[in-house]
This record gives sequence, C-alpha cells and structure tokens, in this order.
Amino acid sequence: MTVSVHTDGPVAFVEIDNPPVNAASFAVRAGLMEALAQTEADAAVRAVVLLCAGRTFVAGADVREFGKPPAAPLLPDVVLALEGARKPWIAALHGTALGGGLEIALGCAYRVAVPEAKMGLPEVTLGLLPGAGGTVRLPRLVGPVAALNIMASGKPVGAARALELGLIDAVLEGDLRAAARAFALDIAEADKPVLLNARDVPAFDAEVLHQRIAAIRAKARGQNSPEAVCEAVVNATRMGAEEALAAERALFLRLKDDPQSRALRHIFFAERSVGKSLAAGEALPSEHIGVVGGGTMGAGIAAAALLAGFCVTMIERNAEAVAAGHARVVEVLGGGLKRGVLTEDAHARCLEAFSGSDEYGALASADLVIEAVFEYMDVKHAVFKALDAVVKPEAVLATNTSYLDVGMIAKAVRKPSRVIGLHFFSPAHIMKLLELVIPPGADPDAVATGAALGKRLGKVTVPSGVCDGFIGNRIMSAYRRACEYMIEDGALPAEVDQAMRGFGFPMGIFEMQDLAGLDISWAMRKRQAATRDPAQRYVDIADQLCEQGRFGRKTGRGWYLYDGKTAQVDPEVTALIEATSARKGITRVSMSGDAIMGRILDVMQAEGRAILAEGIAARAEDIDVVMVNGYGFPRWRGGPMFMASEGAEI
Repeated sequence: MTVSVHTDGPVAFVEIDNPPVNAASFAVRAGLMEALAQTEADAAVRAVVLLCAGRTFVAGADVREFGKPPAAPLLPDVVLALEGARKPWIAALHGTALGGGLEIALGCAYRVAVPEAKMGLPEVTLGLLPGAGGTVRLPRLVGPVAALNIMASGKPVGAARALELGLIDAVLEGDLRAAARAFALDIAEADKPVLLNARDVPAFDAEVLHQRIAAIRAKARGQNSPEAVCEAVVNATRMGAEEALAAERALFLRLKDDPQSRALRHIFFAERSVGKSLAAGEALPSEHIGVVGGGTMGAGIAAAALLAGFCVTMIERNAEAVAAGHARVVEVLGGGLKRGVLTEDAHARCLEAFSGSDEYGALASADLVIEAVFEYMDVKHAVFKALDAVVKPEAVLATNTSYLDVGMIAKAVRKPSRVIGLHFFSPAHIMKLLELVIPPGADPDAVATGAALGKRLGKVTVPSGVCDGFIGNRIMSAYRRACEYMIEDGALPAEVDQAMRGFGFPMGIFEMQDLAGLDISWAMRKRQAATRDPAQRYVDIADQLCEQGRFGRKTGRGWYLYDGKTAQVDPEVTALIEATSARKGITRVSMSGDAIMGRILDVMQAEGRAILAEGIAARAEDIDVVMVNGYGFPRWRGGPMFMASEGAEI
C-alpha cells in the first residue's frame, strides 16, 4: 500500500511509501484521507505520527502528474482535512520535506525532524508558488519575513534553523520512529495547538518586509513567480485565512498557466535528463584528485573537489606559484567558513586533505588529474607529457580548456583514450555548469569517471563533442560577434547591455567582457589572427580599446568608465565606435531593444541548430541547460532552443 496505518498502543503510525521520493501523488493523497478517517474512528488512538519510508519525507509533487488534469482529493483539501483532525498529528521529517511535502507537515498539529532533515517550499523555481496553503500557514508560523525568504529563494532550511524559526517543534536524535512515538505520547493529553489557519500573523516590522519585497522584485528580473510569492505573503498579513487561501489558489492557477512555468519545468526536466544518452561505461574509483595550475580557475576546481570530500594535490611550476595557489584555495575555503557553508570541522578536514607541490611526482597516486593552465596548445602538451610520465596507467587525465581541441591535447600521452575535457566555469566552486568534452576514441570508462566527478561536485554536467568553444563558448562567440556588428552598425554598448538585462540576463555582453578582462580575449584574438578567415567580417574596436590599456574593471576603463563598481558610459568609447563605423563606410542606424535582442536570439538559435547538426550536442535541451547554467540566459525563458520550439517572442 502507498499509505499504511499501524497502531502501537495509543499512537497510530501513518506511513507513506511511494518511492523514490514519496511524491504527493494521487495515491498518496487518497491514502492520507483514508488514514485520517481510520484514525479518527479508532477510539484507542490518541495521537498520530506521520512518517515516510525510504530516504526522505514527501519531497514534493509527483512530476508525472505535471500537465495532467488534477484528480481529487486535491492537496489543499488533504491539508485542510489533516489540520481539522480531532487528534493531534505529528509530522516526523527526515531527508527533505519540500513543496507539497512541507505543506502536508504544516497541516499537522506538530512537526519534528531528525538533525539532518531539510525543509522548504521551492515552487518558485518552477514558476509557481505553494498552492496547498503554504503561503498562508507558513507566515502564521514563522512570521512573514522569514516565510518570504524561504518561499522566494526556494532554498531549504536545515533542522536547526527550522527549530529556531519555529517551523518545527523539536529536533529528535536516534531512531525517528521511537523518538516520534515518545513525543506523541507526551502531547497526547495536551490541548491541540490552535490551527495555523486560526492564528494571527506574528508581529513583524513592516519596513523590513517592504525592503525584502523590493529586493526580491529587483532580483526577479522579469520572473513572475517571485512577484506572486510577495503578493501572497502580503495577502497573508492583510486577509483572514479563508480569504488568503482563496487568493493563494487564484495566484497558483494563474502561474500554472503562465508560459514562464512551462519554460521553468522544461529546464527542470532537461537538467535531470542531461547525459542519460552517454555510452555505457563504468566510473573508476576516484578519491585523490590532482589539479595542475593554481590560478583562479585551478584554485576554484581544487576548492570544489575539497568541498566534495576529495583529497586534492595542486601542482604549480615553482614553490612561489605553489604558495600563491595554496593561498587562493585557503581563501575560498575561509570564505565558506565565514558564510557558514562550512563547519569548523569540515573546514579543518578540507585543509588537511589539501597539499601542493612543484613536482609532478606528487600525482603518482592520483585517480584523476585536471589541467587548468594557459590556453596554449604547446603548454598543454608539455603538461600532459609530464603527467603521462608519472601518473598510474588507469588514471583519467582531463583538460579544462575552453576552446582548444581536446583530441589534439590527448595526442601528447601514450594512451589518448584516457583524456577527456572537463570545462569548468568560473568561479569553479560556485558555478553549476560543467561541460564534459568527449574527444573521438575516448574510453567510456574515462567519460563515466568524468560524469561521476561532476555529479559528486554537484554540477550540472553536459556532454559535448569537440569543436572550437564546445557548446557554450561557441554560441557565446557567435552572439558576441553579432553584438560587435551591431555596435558598428548603429547600436552602442550600453544599448546592447540594456536590451540583454531587460530580457533577463544579469548583465550584458560588454559589461561581462569588462568584468572578465578585455586582455584575455585580446590575447586569444592575436593568437588566432593567422588562421582567421579574411572574408569574415572582423570588428577591431575591442582591439583598439586594449591598445589604449583599457582592459575593463581592473584598469578602471574598458567599454565603460568605472567609479568603483559603477559603470558609466564613456564618450571616448562612443567616439571611437562612431569613428570606426565612418572609417568602414557604415551608415549607422539606431536599433530598438527588441531588435537588438531579437538578433542575439536569432544568432544563438542558428548556432545551436548547427551544433546539433554536427553532433556536438546530443539534444536541444542540452544547449538550453548550458546557456541557462553557464551564461546567464534567464531560466524562466527556458533557453534559446526552447524559445525557438515554442515560437516564443521577446
């Protein structure tokens, strides 16, 4: 049975068993209603413990029911029924209680949890809001500001924080079933707490709530569900429970039919299915990771591996460089400790598991080595030849190259099949995207090892074939060129960036270049000059900026002028652009924001179609996953290929 009832003296245990995550399916909802009727009718039962089999409490809705007509009993009605039980229900939480799972728990009289449990309402990430009373009950339990933070972020909170907020009533150690039974016996004779629906919202600072709402709206950048969450929380503070529940339902149904929710569901499923088509291989055991290069990227990769529990050895060219790389990693780990991401014990374990050396021999026992040095083929070859001489034969070798041919890099070793690409995105310990670049002839076990590493690091790992820039950088290079053409043709950098931000990107292409440093791409363009197709249009405005020492934010001048972090339009750059257009005989024509963004999208989609045709990406969905997770494409739009398939307009 999906939901079963067992009695142990005066305590009834209602257990949900709906693997793998005990989703709140029709069978679960119907089973809970039957269990409620059974326990209400049993005079011997004085309290009910609700718990789940397997590794987690109810972790959300059943994704198999998405897009289908709802079947009664609906979850809001189930939660209302639980809340109205004459006998106290105690939700015993373990694993994750998310979305509808937490709303079920909010319908119970009490909530208890094991120390490792996490709970949250992540519906906003699917373009929705809690639709089973969460926006009404949670503010009445923890206050509107804390409730807003939980719902608008979509991020779960741990048991300790939940207890502090009042979201749960106790943290239980030891066996959950036994501890929950003891808790239930203690409160069986106590008066059942006043229904959340009947409670007033706790006193709160209206100005603080107003400020949080303003911050959430600013961060949403056009996404509708955070705005709806804010509206629902305000409703909870101003309306009675019955009216607020009705308003919540109306908001939920409106969002459910919103194209943004369809786009967010698309990317949700795309991320979970990415890489499923990889050829079968067996991941090799990996506990000792080597990282060659201690710069920003190498340090980020090393920190990510340490945070995931690996032992890491970093290699640099000399003792001074080793010390600098070591300091960068220590700084990243220290930041995690300061923010509370790492405990003192975990921080100490990371430091203990980290070492540095200027001798490649220190990698003799490494299971997987990731190279993160300069983007020069001869430098890469030198590194891989040195690795080939010292690492064990079964070790997987990976390059973090952003553009270079991984197959050519692999030729530097005696067994090229053990070489793969692992293209991290900076900062590597934060960015979720990892491109797993698979050169021709790669050993399936090496590929599986790279995929397993990505999973353990918590990355969204997208397989890619070999081409210049792989999936993401190839598309970015294409639309960057289009943006350069547009500024020669009549647009200005600030207009292009404004159009991209208005579309939902966190920043525009020229702002991003200033942030990264114009000298990096300049060096690459100079290396590629000899092989550039002379028939291809080339815009040299960025080269002219670099020749003037304008390298972006780090020099205070780039496409923009900088006063601290504030970017200002520079008349000198405008004059340079206009002069370049005149020199080339181009009559400048102004462009609207929609026209600018339309051209960018056209180029993205055309390059995406070419990538699919060449077999570089396995699916259109993979391209969307790359652009959303690595390049700031607004998640709520689903990705460029999704927009093309939907015929979506800007």
